[in-house]
Amino acid sequence: MINKRKSLKPTKSLKDAEEVLTPDSIGGDALDDLLSKLVRSVEVAKASKGGLPEKIWMKQQFAIGVNDVTRVLERMPSPATHSTHSSSEAQTVSGQSRAPMVPLQAVLVAADCNPKWLTKHIPTLASTRQVPVLCLKDNKGGSLRLGHVVNVRTALAIGVKARDSIINKTIDEVLKGSKLADEP
Repeated sequence: MINKRKSLKPTKSLKDAEEVLTPDSIGGDALDDLLSKLVRSVEVAKASKGGLPEKIWMKQQFAIGVNDVTRVLERMPSPATHSTHSSSEAQTVSGQSRAPMVPLQAVLVAADCNPKWLTKHIPTLASTRQVPVLCLKDNKGGSLRLGHVVNVRTALAIGVKARDSIINKTIDEVLKGSKLADEP
């Protein structure tokens, strides 16, 4: 006897998910301005990194890649559970204490991702954690340009960790600017 499997199709289509949440999109001159500001702020912040190797310093400032961004977002407490759990407590894994997790200030996602489902979950996950998402629409290879910010070849997603640095001030300016542009 042959067992027939049921199709594992999602109950909602991807189009329905897009209608629920659309991240802020940046393109054209605004994108060029954002990326140049980010590159400059990363260079300035690197000058004061204090002897850390560049790779470790970058991991302290950014979540780089779809997997890393997803991991950090999933570990962030949602606003409803944030009041019951203290984020300043050190987490323990197999008896070892870890430093407290640093939440994300914003997530940058390249729109030129192919296939699209690789990054489709990020806006929904980020909205549950109240983290703004900026979708970079670029015909020149947004993933290449986004990777240039963090000194990797390509990056489909980058999460900016909430720290007190010039990088965070640059992201604040961009977020305030995009909200002002959305208001009539």
